[in-house]
Amino acid sequence: MHKLDIATLAIIAANILVSLKGFNDQGFFERYKFSIGGIKAGQRERMITSGFLHVDISHLFFNMLTLYFFAPVVMSWFGATKFLIIYIISLAAGSLLALFFHKDEPYYSAVGASGAVTGILYAAILLQPNMQLGLLFIPIPLPAYVLGIGYLLYSIYGMKSRLGNIGHTAHFGGAIGGYATTLLFKPSLLATDTLMVILLALPIIILFILGKLGKI
Repeated sequence: MHKLDIATLAIIAANILVSLKGFNDQGFFERYKFSIGGIKAGQRERMITSGFLHVDISHLFFNMLTLYFFAPVVMSWFGATKFLIIYIISLAAGSLLALFFHKDEPYYSAVGASGAVTGILYAAILLQPNMQLGLLFIPIPLPAYVLGIGYLLYSIYGMKSRLGNIGHTAHFGGAIGGYATTLLFKPSLLATDTLMVILLALPIIILFILGKLGKI
């Protein structure tokens, strides 16, 4: 059983309270969700507030469960302040990437902590790439870096094919935020884990090459 620190509990509490408000107040939900039209109209706070809203209880639960498992890894390396910085930067990076890729879609909207949580997940993988992770449909645990790279490649596919009602762009942006901020806080990884830093950067490089070529 993980022992949750006050910073993680505060984030979970904020997500629960804001999401519950959104569940019961459609006007509140519409006003603070990520919306290209709203952001272009000057409501830039949506880029942050949308990260605390969720579509339903299962959406909220899955994001907070993922945070529950991976927050202690990042916390053990960096402490509360840097953990919170990674979380917020990942949230903002997810919104910025979504804004960049969907800027010409005024009706595009999204909610959820997925971008921020994916940033924490990717930070944890960068810090402990060989920790073993398991998925329900894979019978044996796999190294974290394999699942991390696979997840981002899947996100690229999801962005390209508009797969499902999922904010793949925000997930990817969050991962970029978590990756970059982790290296900023611990640049020694560039020397001690050079190969892993390069491997985890590959999906990010692929995304920007595809974007430059107009393939996404």
